[in-house]
Amino acid sequence: MKKLLILFCMIFVVLFSSVTVSAEIGGTTLQIKSEAAVLLDSQTGAILYSKNSQERMYPASLTKIATAIYAIETGNLADSIVVSENAVNTEGTKVYLEPGETVTLHHLLQGMLINSGNDAAVAIAEYLNGDVETFSKEINKYLKEKVGISNTHLTNPSGLFEADHFTTAEDLAKITAYAQKNATFKEIFGTKELAWDGQTWDTTLITHHQMLKGEVPYPGVTGGKTGFVNESKQTLATTAENGDMKLIAILLKADFKRDIYSDTKDLFDYGFQNFKLTQLQDTNTYQVQDKVFKLSKPTLITEPLAGATFEVSEQGVLKIQSPEKQTFQEIQLDQVKKQLIDEPVADESPKKVPITSMSAFFGIVVVLAAGATISVMKKQKM
Repeated sequence: MKKLLILFCMIFVVLFSSVTVSAEIGGTTLQIKSEAAVLLDSQTGAILYSKNSQERMYPASLTKIATAIYAIETGNLADSIVVSENAVNTEGTKVYLEPGETVTLHHLLQGMLINSGNDAAVAIAEYLNGDVETFSKEINKYLKEKVGISNTHLTNPSGLFEADHFTTAEDLAKITAYAQKNATFKEIFGTKELAWDGQTWDTTLITHHQMLKGEVPYPGVTGGKTGFVNESKQTLATTAENGDMKLIAILLKADFKRDIYSDTKDLFDYGFQNFKLTQLQDTNTYQVQDKVFKLSKPTLITEPLAGATFEVSEQGVLKIQSPEKQTFQEIQLDQVKKQLIDEPVADESPKKVPITSMSAFFGIVVVLAAGATISVMKKQKM
């Protein structure tokens, strides 16, 4: 009888441990020196790494990412803009515009993103909304409505320090992911150098981003923006691709340039070496108590190479998690009628199995095993 009880316990442990136990994510321990960081998959929205990602921080010139996509979507790239004296007198990095100089919106965007021209940023803001104050109100509204962020408040288009000008690493990653969907933004964001034919300044603009221009080599870098003011210290936004994966790294408040680039490389290594894209099929169903949910369409997810666990809330939110229950991605499922799960579905390809279905299956097996054990024990007594 003792042998039978031991056998039953072994069956129970093996079955239920297979639901939750999987390999650790590459055994990687990141030591990020920057005060805040986010690594985001731009295709799925999955946050693969975060450090103080929702803390309010000063973005410096990473602000220009938001200014650029707002201008591209609300302005006309071919419009000619007459530069004001107010724009020319803006502090900080410039493309040395002159009062009365006429420049297209497209060219100002190039000067703002590639050379981080604060004068170009103010000229863009005045073109879009008349003055910087009105611009600030409108871009904050735009970011909430279009990008869906709520922890960012911009008071100028360039990123010069103001106490009420803030964002978060997570919000910046989402803004960058949104902007990357626009071909014009992506092209300018990835430009390494450009001939600049200003009224009084003819030169070649070269990106300040050391990974983009190759001074800090990293394969697959597709774009980037630097930032610095005393209050924000070093800030950096970088995009990179490797095969099917497209990642965004946001680093805020590093003491030194070498640290912020080292952090960026470490984040990309971590993302590309430990994660993959997988497509969940819309034929999957997920049952939670008396509710049944499913995807509205086939959906890409980012999961650890070692495998992910899946958890569905009573509200139908599917969480893609590591074995340690770290959530990388959340997807809102659609509720369906319960009888739909009994309808035959064509098996088009291997599908991710919902954890609720797995638990039900193992539960049945355990009950059968228990029944068999009890039956044997009764026979021994007879």
